[in-house]
Amino acid sequence: QVQLVESGGGLVQPGGSLRLSCAPSTTIHSFYLVGWYRQAPGKQREMVAELTSLGASRYADSVKGRFTISRDNAKNTVDLQMNTLQPEDTAVYYCTVRMGMNNYWGQGTQVTVSS
Repeated sequence: QVQLVESGGGLVQPGGSLRLSCAPSTTIHSFYLVGWYRQAPGKQREMVAELTSLGASRYADSVKGRFTISRDNAKNTVDLQMNTLQPEDTAVYYCTVRMGMNNYWGQGTQVTVSS
C-alpha cells in the first residue's frame, strides 16, 4: 500500500500561480507513472498531467503551456507547477501513482481561483 499526501493548494487570484506537491510513502523511483487529476464540482475527474519514469509527459489541452509536472528526486515528491491560473482551474486536485498493476490516489487538495 502506498500513501500519498498532497500539499500546496489554496486560494489564488486569476493569473496567479500555485505549486502542488505530492509526497509518497515510498520512493518515487518505484513508480512507472505519476500524475495529477482534478475534479470540479458537478464534473467528472479528469487528467491534468502525467509523467512516466522514462520522462514522457502529457497534459490536458486546457493546461498546456501553463502547468508543468515534475519529479523531485531529492525531495521524493511529484510536483505540479500551475501558472496563469483561471477560475475554471478551480477543483480538488489529486495525485496518483502507478506501481506495478496498482494505482494509488491521494486525498486531494483544494485549489480555488477567484478574485
